[in-house]
Amino acid sequence: MTKLLVITENRDGELRNVSFEAVAAAKKMNEAAEVVGVVLGSGNLEKLGNEIIRFGADRAITVSHEKLEDYTSEGYGQAVLAVIEDESPDGIVMGHTSIGKDLTPKLAAKLDSGLISDVVDISDEDGQPAFTRPIYSGKAFEKKVIAEGSTLVTIRPNNIKPLEEDESRNGEVISKDVDIADARTIIKDVIRKASEGVDLSEANVVIAGGRGVKSEEGFRPLYELAEVLGAAVGASRGACDAEYCDYALQIGQTGKVVTPDLYIAVGISGAIQHLAGMSNSKVIVAINKDPEANIFNVADYGIVGDLFEVVPKLTEELRQLKVGV
Repeated sequence: MTKLLVITENRDGELRNVSFEAVAAAKKMNEAAEVVGVVLGSGNLEKLGNEIIRFGADRAITVSHEKLEDYTSEGYGQAVLAVIEDESPDGIVMGHTSIGKDLTPKLAAKLDSGLISDVVDISDEDGQPAFTRPIYSGKAFEKKVIAEGSTLVTIRPNNIKPLEEDESRNGEVISKDVDIADARTIIKDVIRKASEGVDLSEANVVIAGGRGVKSEEGFRPLYELAEVLGAAVGASRGACDAEYCDYALQIGQTGKVVTPDLYIAVGISGAIQHLAGMSNSKVIVAINKDPEANIFNVADYGIVGDLFEVVPKLTEELRQLKVGV
């Protein structure tokens, strides 16, 4: 039987949504395959192992170690390679996140395997899984099929729908001991500079500000709108370079790539580097006082006007709608 490993990610004791999407991706690759969830971290991970099973995995392997409390490529790499050696999987799936983008190339090199990264769709091509991924900053797509050897892929968050959680699903959760030796990297402290609340890379709604917000204070209306919509706040590189916000919020070719259901671009001109990070969003709304701004070329809906007038009015209207519901 074909066996596929799903390397999960967790934060603050909770599995990230991309982990469930990776399980669904594995099922799309081969519905009959045995899908094994791998949970890494410290402490008791049995709860997370059972959760990944409820979302479609057949069984789970947990690896708990003090050196896995925070991500390092050395620690995670040794732990995952130990699991791979035991399981001999036919394929490995992981999220195309900051961790996935760092870890999977190292795994591919160790395993002498190819890597298909940033997959947004999986289809059937003459009985083989075909992987669709964007190229040229999202201006085109290519489809790849692995002719031979193991399959190692990363999937872009918010593109492959997770399976429905099934409380009745049961599976074996095995705890594996791994000796992590010669770790040259030690995490002393973790300082997170990110949008509070909703995770930007996994948000269904994103409000992004550009140079048009004019200042750090100019982001306040965006945060108020985000609170009403349950959205995450992001930014263009121009806004980050101008020190209106931290680079952790940057969306674009050199920042985060997001594909939310709704993307609201506020005061963003639409440089090609920014479009590379958000152009695959399902619905794009642009708010800009310049009717010739490039962002309107990719927007589904556009509002020409002063963002400092439009955004507060939009926030108030949406707030009234929520009160009336």
